[in-house]
Amino acid sequence: EVQLVESGGGMVQPGGSLRLSCIASGLTFSNYAMSWVRQAPGKGPQWISTIKSSDGSTYYADSVKGRFTISRDNAKNTLYLQMNSLKPEDTALYYCAKWGDTLDAWGQGTLVTVSS
Repeated sequence: EVQLVESGGGMVQPGGSLRLSCIASGLTFSNYAMSWVRQAPGKGPQWISTIKSSDGSTYYADSVKGRFTISRDNAKNTLYLQMNSLKPEDTALYYCAKWGDTLDAWGQGTLVTVSS
């Protein structure tokens, strides 16, 4: 069974940084594109970034472009999201997810709170 486990969330002040990690198991991690999706309180899920499995190409939502960096370490079966210059509107539950035809496996999420 595919399992994705996020960690690294917490409380930070505006302008601060966090790095999220997602450990994958139950799959050949290097074969799959991976994404980060977030869900703010009372709102629907928002896709924020994807990294391809083939050439490592990355894609970002406009709201995080230039501030967030997605990366992966296939040897460690780990996906990362480096978040810099955090804003209050980044407050959300952050999920990693695996691509099949859709985002077909999700982690449990890790909470990021950006507040003074």
